[in-house]
Amino acid sequence: MAEPIDSYKTISQPTEEVLYKEKNSKFFGYAFPIQHEDEVKEIIDGIKKVHYNARHWCYAFQIGTEQVYYRANDDGEPSNTAGAPIYGQIQSFDVTNILIVVVRYFGGVKLGVGGLITAYRAAAQMAMEEADIIEKTIDKNFKVRFEYKDMNNVMRVIKEKDLKILNQMMEMSCEIELSIRKSEYDQALEAFVPFYEVKVIEATDEGYE
Repeated sequence: MAEPIDSYKTISQPTEEVLYKEKNSKFFGYAFPIQHEDEVKEIIDGIKKVHYNARHWCYAFQIGTEQVYYRANDDGEPSNTAGAPIYGQIQSFDVTNILIVVVRYFGGVKLGVGGLITAYRAAAQMAMEEADIIEKTIDKNFKVRFEYKDMNNVMRVIKEKDLKILNQMMEMSCEIELSIRKSEYDQALEAFVPFYEVKVIEATDEGYE
């Protein structure tokens, strides 16, 4: 059986502005790391304040790993001449959790459908070439609840499995929230099975029980 995918590529920080020129039109490209769609409007509003005289602010974004959500926006350009070629660069560089924006200043000469596609793709590609692409792991979280007397056993498993401690409450009754790469998750849970008084609580989409 294939190993579950537990890593993805994204960018570490917003890129510097890049500029592509074609027949007096100027195309400024930017790339931003994002986690939620809510961030998109705020970023574009900020770019509009910088480029308030521009004609178009076109963009594409993708969020997610196993379940991918994306959008491409032509912002008044002919259909599929801006957002789609920008999104094509997100796919080409195999990245997610990212927003690419290309701002156009019209130079007085129409570029045609093919010219627009080439220009928006080139500006998006230039932005991605400026980006610091990094790999991140997809992690899963869970909690262990136990009595203080089981502390040594729990801490030994945490050390052996290299589990990341997210939160902990150490009293007579203890609780630790842990994180591990998705591909190593099942083995981590199994390591606690011999200690029957240690209760493992798995996270769901709604949180914990």
